[in-house]
Amino acid sequence: MAPSAMEGVVSTRDAWMTLPPPTLHPVKEARFEKYLEPQTDGRKRALALPQGQAAIVIDNGSYNVRAGWSFEDKPRLSIPPIMSKYRDRKLAKTFSFAGQDCYADTTARGHIRNAFEAGTGIVSNWDVMEHVLDHIFIKLGMNGVEGGIDMPIVMTEAVANFPYSRKSMAEIIFECYQAPSLVTGIDSLFSYRHNKGDTGLVVSSSYSSTHLIPIYNQKPMLAQATRLNWGGWHEAEYLLKLIKLKYHTGFPGKLNASQAEQMVRDFCYVSLDYDKELSGYLEWTGLEDRERIVQYPYTEEVIIQKSEEELARIAERKKESGRRLQEQAAKMRLERLMKKEEELEYYKDVQRRLVDQTKKETKRILDDAEVKDEAQLEKIIKELEKTIKKQRTKDLGEPEEEQEAPDFSLLDVPDDQLDEAGIKQKRQQRLLKSNHDARARARAEKEAEKARIAEEARLDEERRTNDLEAWLEDKRQARLAKLAQIKERDRLKADLGNRKSLASQIRMKNIANLASDTPTGGSRKRRRGGDDDDFGADDADWGVYRSVAIGANKGDSDDDEEGEEDLEAAVRALEADLLEYDKDFTYENTLEAQNDWSKSLLHAFRYGPRPFDPSNPAETHRLHLNVERIRVPEVIFQPSAIAGVDQAGIVEIAGDILNQRLMGLGGEEYRDEFLRDVFLTGGNTLFENFDERLRRGLMGLLPAGSELRVRRAGDAVLDAWRGAAGWAGTGECRRARVTRQEYEEKGGEYMKEHDLGNAFAG
Repeated sequence: MAPSAMEGVVSTRDAWMTLPPPTLHPVKEARFEKYLEPQTDGRKRALALPQGQAAIVIDNGSYNVRAGWSFEDKPRLSIPPIMSKYRDRKLAKTFSFAGQDCYADTTARGHIRNAFEAGTGIVSNWDVMEHVLDHIFIKLGMNGVEGGIDMPIVMTEAVANFPYSRKSMAEIIFECYQAPSLVTGIDSLFSYRHNKGDTGLVVSSSYSSTHLIPIYNQKPMLAQATRLNWGGWHEAEYLLKLIKLKYHTGFPGKLNASQAEQMVRDFCYVSLDYDKELSGYLEWTGLEDRERIVQYPYTEEVIIQKSEEELARIAERKKESGRRLQEQAAKMRLERLMKKEEELEYYKDVQRRLVDQTKKETKRILDDAEVKDEAQLEKIIKELEKTIKKQRTKDLGEPEEEQEAPDFSLLDVPDDQLDEAGIKQKRQQRLLKSNHDARARARAEKEAEKARIAEEARLDEERRTNDLEAWLEDKRQARLAKLAQIKERDRLKADLGNRKSLASQIRMKNIANLASDTPTGGSRKRRRGGDDDDFGADDADWGVYRSVAIGANKGDSDDDEEGEEDLEAAVRALEADLLEYDKDFTYENTLEAQNDWSKSLLHAFRYGPRPFDPSNPAETHRLHLNVERIRVPEVIFQPSAIAGVDQAGIVEIAGDILNQRLMGLGGEEYRDEFLRDVFLTGGNTLFENFDERLRRGLMGLLPAGSELRVRRAGDAVLDAWRGAAGWAGTGECRRARVTRQEYEEKGGEYMKEHDLGNAFAG
């Protein structure tokens, strides 16, 4: 049960304690599974069949390349189209890996290259593609065949594949592998054929893109086909960006696209009503059921638990150590006190020896004592006596003697009546008097402030007793004023984070002016050839530093005292009075409750319905997926509104094909034939509710009462390969094959049109 569902039973702040322990999902990513031995039995079975009945079928996908024999019901290999190659200098060997084997070696992971251009179904790295094909043919048992591959090859390709890409693939198949023939087709059309489709709209959403192809009597209408540049690769990249934005302060785990692909596949689903579900997704009710927590690996700090006896011994050792330190400190203070007393006795002895001495002898004694004159000697003796009295009072517990009143007798004596030593002593007395008066004024002001606070408290208590309602209203208004100040302070701080805000522009202008060789804003008279200026001579110059630091402190008004005021403490004091005397003011109304994590939408977004402990490594290494679960799959329906892709959504594209293009070709009855079979294929259509969301969206674009049927492929991932394998032994396939002889005569761009492949474009 979620916290908000238990109001009246437990508080919102404590309701998370009643939740069960969170369900943690381990992070997944592409990894090496096992070594696959070459399989020669398939070739033996192929040779036993009549010539032309067996073929090698390759579904050349940008996420996985699936390969097998046409007479089997599933592919033998399913590998990513990647390779890794590096040279070990210590061993003087070059290692190369293909497919899943690239994840078997740590060094190989850093050298992975993909055959396809990122986010497209077009092969861009033919060295990698050739390496992947080598791997496939070896695992299918073709390694021992002399002269290359002696089996026909059926392969899928992208819709509207580039002639250069088709030519490069033909060159590899015929010149590198010496294959007898090659035929290519579109994967989604093979899947539609395998699922017994005749007339309908094929919606194929795969790893690199989404295509919508109308088919009439098993013939594709490629002129009406439409492509949406969004697929599984784009969803993984988008989720990765959302996670990095969500944990913008830095996530300690290592994030990569492979992990994001697994999260999209395992946790995302299509919302039937995106706007409505999104508006309540972060509500406390049921949030623990909606979110998914992915736990990344971490190193837990090992805390050695000590027994009570060990803790007691440690405490005793600390106590004994502290006692010894105190004794040593007391001994050192006593030694310093004895040393000060010896110094005092020495200087007093010097003072006694000066009695009735000549000037010459007096100067000699003072020089021996390293004292300038008798006035300095008197000053040293007084300071030593004062220090010794203070230390005896503190360390030895002797009663503190009353301080003598300062002597200011020379201040009233005219200077012409004093000798040079008297004038100097008069100056010292004047300085001492100013300090004495300043301390007296400070004490008086402090006492006056205490009296003022006590008087205000008395008047406040008296007003509360006589007129409680007016007193409470004043407290409420004062609280609102303080909250407004806090809000304004936070706004200024936020503005400093925005480089386009007025506060940031003023601040940067001041900084630039300070850094300039010719600062403006007042007279700056250069002297000595321009090496010095008089900045700081005017008190107004120092105000620039406050404008540079605006927003950095708690208050940002012109009044320094108000700027340094602890606004939160003032609000807490006002709220304490309201909690005690205002029956309508509860804890839920306080600033602390409003700033509580259980009230924070951002906390629910990042950490779910439980408190977050930043010192716990397990919690800091967790990803909380909530709104991302519906936001990522929603892009295919609203690409422009959510991800900024300048294309229409899949429902709009399908509606345009059905209501505009097909209606223009054959009318309403012609259009209705396609409505009876809207076919979904491709791994990106496996999201929960994908078919129902598409059906609801199309129903809103069609006339009332239209018969609409949306169905999924039996296996959205493998049916393309199965369809190609089932088609490989047909007469149509044999007629569509391009033989090696035809390739040599007509070139690599030559192709034969058929109902399951691309067509020439005029």
